[in-house]
Amino acid sequence: MKAIVVTDKAAGTAGVKLVERPEPQAAINDVVVQIHASGFTGDELTWPSTWTDRVGRDRTPSIPGHELAGVVTALGYGTTGLSIGQRVFGLTDWYRDGTLAEYVAVEARNLTPLPGDVDFTVGAALVMPGLTAWQGLFDHGRLHAGQSVLVHGAAGVVGSMASQLAREAGAYVIGTGRAGGRQTALDFGAQEFVDLDNDTLEDVGEVDLVFDVIGGDIAKRSAGVIRAGGTLVTVTGPNEARPSGGLTIDFVVVPDLAQLSELVQRVRVGRLRTNIGNVAALDDAVAAFNRTARIKGKTIIRVHPEDSGLPSAHEGAIHAPKESLDVEHDYADRFLSHA
Repeated sequence: MKAIVVTDKAAGTAGVKLVERPEPQAAINDVVVQIHASGFTGDELTWPSTWTDRVGRDRTPSIPGHELAGVVTALGYGTTGLSIGQRVFGLTDWYRDGTLAEYVAVEARNLTPLPGDVDFTVGAALVMPGLTAWQGLFDHGRLHAGQSVLVHGAAGVVGSMASQLAREAGAYVIGTGRAGGRQTALDFGAQEFVDLDNDTLEDVGEVDLVFDVIGGDIAKRSAGVIRAGGTLVTVTGPNEARPSGGLTIDFVVVPDLAQLSELVQRVRVGRLRTNIGNVAALDDAVAAFNRTARIKGKTIIRVHPEDSGLPSAHEGAIHAPKESLDVEHDYADRFLSHA
């Protein structure tokens, strides 16, 4: 099968290669999934799990990518809950070969059914940002209606998801970012926007929760705008910043099937949108990860573009928005053109 592999941590995305690899086999409680769409998180190449196994042994060449949407093609011994031919999406184990390939072996417990009216591209784009936003806001931040939340990077992939979910939950959402992201942040649900280059962060007043994807000095300053007893939630690693009388929580996203089901149902009824910036074929993935120009939104690799697995547009299929696509192949017009 075709797969993207990495072998050199120091090389970063410049060391990404497209190669032929053996198709994976399903172990106990695994399924094999034919991948139709895969997501990639930009800092994966800095994660220890990309390069070593759980006991620290080198596992290169490794296949990155941990977000997928596809179709089950094989079941391992003892696997229950899924069936061959079923459409699924989910998050794979950090320490196993990932989803930038034509097939992946993944524990069945990490996958949930993908409804037939949701495009594979949308499914793959929902997994990591959706789970990160949900867990940060609700599991760790305990956000509820009537509270206020400061969402850093509100025009970005995770921040835009967090803004939508917080707004839907009845919170007041203040987004931050660079000036060029103002309108995008507002479009995704922020009610105010703070330009971190030109505005004063401290002028936002007090908030109940800060959702941080930036870290560093911004995270430290953010602790000062959290009202007593509030929470700073971050995905950037351990942080010394502490809100007065409150908590700082650094977390790593985990698979959660119930949350994925909640997220995809919101997509189906139009209450949640993914933030897709670029869709590329697997053959073009190396170039997609080494662009000189910065892409706004998430990059999705479409592995099997010839089959979206969707009903026609008039039957209510949910596709990636056309304006988000950067694909020149005919399938873009056939399957992904109706928002």
